[in-house]
Amino acid sequence: MNLFRHELRTTADEDVFPVTDLVRQDVYDSGIESGIVIIYSPHTTVGITINENADPDVKFDLLYGLDRIFPRSDKGYQEEDGNAFAHLKASTIGASETVIVEHGRLILGLWQDIYFCEFDGPRKRSFYVKVISD
Repeated sequence: MNLFRHELRTTADEDVFPVTDLVRQDVYDSGIESGIVIIYSPHTTVGITINENADPDVKFDLLYGLDRIFPRSDKGYQEEDGNAFAHLKASTIGASETVIVEHGRLILGLWQDIYFCEFDGPRKRSFYVKVISD
């Protein structure tokens, strides 16, 4: 079976952290040489994205920019749970990414990583990795 599930516990209200190494291990464990990998989170206040890994400020800027668009402090939200900002951020980023696999390796740019984005933590979270052969 080429479906992998990962659990993690986020420790901050919002955070962005790389999961590329976990995905690489899943591709290796699958034994697939060529195909695609889908990284998906089933949470409505989490996003999965691909972005730069060279400058740690990129993660800060991503959260800062999203907070300017969807501020936590906005009193106009109507959702009863009080986390509409997190739903909006997650919808903007998206719940999944797809990456090409060739020769058993992820095809990512030199400065790219796959990131798990927490927008309503801290919480126990999970995400799935599906490796599909050509």
